Amino acid sequence: RPEEPGQPRPSAVCPRGRRRPSESSGAAEEFATEGGGGLREEEAEEAEEEGRKMAAVELEWIPETLYNTAISAVVDNYIRSRRDIRSLPENIQFDVYYKCFMDTLLIFTKIGSEGLRREVEKPRTQICTNRDAYVNWAVIFLPSPDPLLCTLHDEMLHWFRAVECCVRLLHVRNGNCKYHLGEETFKLAQTYMDKLSKHGQQANRAALYGELCALLFAKSHYDEAYKWCIEAMKEITTGLPVKVVVDVLRQASKACVVKREFKKAEQLIKHAVYLARDHFGSKHPKYSDTLLDYGFYLLNVDNICQSVAIYQAALDIRQSVFGGKNIHVATAHEDLAYSSYVHQYSSGKFDNALFHAERAIGIITHILPEDHLLLASSKRVKALILEEIAIDCHNKETEQRLLQEAHDLHLSSLQLAKKAFGEFNVQTAKHYGNLGRLYQSMRKFKEAEEMHIKAIQIKEQLLGQEDYEVALSVGHLASLYNYDMNQYENAEKLYLRSIAIGKKLFGEGYSGLEYDYRGLIKLYNSVGNYEKVFEYHNVLSNWNRLRDRQYSVTDALEDVNTSPQSTEEVVQSFLISQNVEGPSC
Repeated sequence: RPEEPGQPRPSAVCPRGRRRPSESSGAAEEFATEGGGGLREEEAEEAEEEGRKMAAVELEWIPETLYNTAISAVVDNYIRSRRDIRSLPENIQFDVYYKCFMDTLLIFTKIGSEGLRREVEKPRTQICTNRDAYVNWAVIFLPSPDPLLCTLHDEMLHWFRAVECCVRLLHVRNGNCKYHLGEETFKLAQTYMDKLSKHGQQANRAALYGELCALLFAKSHYDEAYKWCIEAMKEITTGLPVKVVVDVLRQASKACVVKREFKKAEQLIKHAVYLARDHFGSKHPKYSDTLLDYGFYLLNVDNICQSVAIYQAALDIRQSVFGGKNIHVATAHEDLAYSSYVHQYSSGKFDNALFHAERAIGIITHILPEDHLLLASSKRVKALILEEIAIDCHNKETEQRLLQEAHDLHLSSLQLAKKAFGEFNVQTAKHYGNLGRLYQSMRKFKEAEEMHIKAIQIKEQLLGQEDYEVALSVGHLASLYNYDMNQYENAEKLYLRSIAIGKKLFGEGYSGLEYDYRGLIKLYNSVGNYEKVFEYHNVLSNWNRLRDRQYSVTDALEDVNTSPQSTEEVVQSFLISQNVEGPSC
């Protein structure tokens, strides 16, 4: 999901010069293919981009034509093809079972009366575990997916199947943001694990712990998520399905990112990408999953240029697999929207970012209720973009309209977050911080100050005094005091605190430092401390030189074509580092 943006970026002529978009920034990266005819290079690129957008707009849930006909043929011949269906990619399995479901559950009538009788006599968990893709997202369409089906047969064989069913149901509930139900599902799975243990049997817990990590991560319980990821990594053994290994590596990498353990995160996610591509191929949804998490890592380590490229690659795969109107496609649009927003922040060219944000919102509202939590982050991204467009707008009436629309989106996102997570949560704090930024743009300075202080207080209590999220909100408040409230002494203290945290976490070349340095230059100019002005001009010049050589121009995808270590070596390296740094949970 997008991190809260940072404080205003600098510019001599643009009012957005007070702001910064996030912890990261970077240069543009083009995604050019062959141009058309005699077009100039610029025109060819524009035509290609427009074509990409039009294709995405016109593409619906799945392409109508031969594909739908093939799905219908499989459903019509379900009895003969049901065993072969299990070998198909998950997205195609889903389409088959979804077609059955929409045709009044033909999956049961086509089995035949005798087959149906046998299926009913079996534990229902066998249906669950044999139809992965159906369970993956189709449960959203069911009125009440019931894990208690697992209890129909109290036998050891069925306990194993019950655990597997619970894992998949937990995955669905995570994806559908039903976190309280997900916690219940995890507890149910644990009861079956305990039953098995009492009878001397052990089920591998890697997948279960990985899904729990995803749940805790989504709720911003980062310390707990990190601990459970360690437990999941301990469960990775020879013979475990590659899909499970990849998912655990992905979740562990994300947990390391938010804990700012970037070296560990890099090793884990790069191996996950390599493993997914090597095993599933470069057009598989699982590979796109790893790319999204790779993009998340790159975004957080300040490599925005490559992050945009990776997010675009993930979106392309998901569109080719799922079509246009699909939740997986919507999340990829949202991630690309935010990275594009950060990437183009200095230029103020937000057309591409706005396009992807609106596509994400459009898809989600087409599929899910308007009060679904998945809308919160998409609306937040669009609101951030609209605010920056408004700041650059010379028409006051248009500016006010855009700011009001951004305000409505932020309030809607805040209410969704509070309903899901409560007041005392990092996600809620981010929404308060974004409202503070917006109120500053609307020149409601007291309201802005209140929102920033509230965001800082929540983040400090949850994350500690020196967390990156705290630094962002501190920088926001410093900008407000410096540019609009003339509280220079308070602003100076906050800027210096933000700089100290940024250097500690990311080093001297961290992109967010630019906005703090420029803020201090403006501050010292305002109070007439020209010695400090000269000092920070030199600091800023040194920072620029450091940024110029910080990242070599490399292709992030080429970087993961091979892996220098085996999966076992990657896992052991991670676990050994935990033993060195402290006891695992």
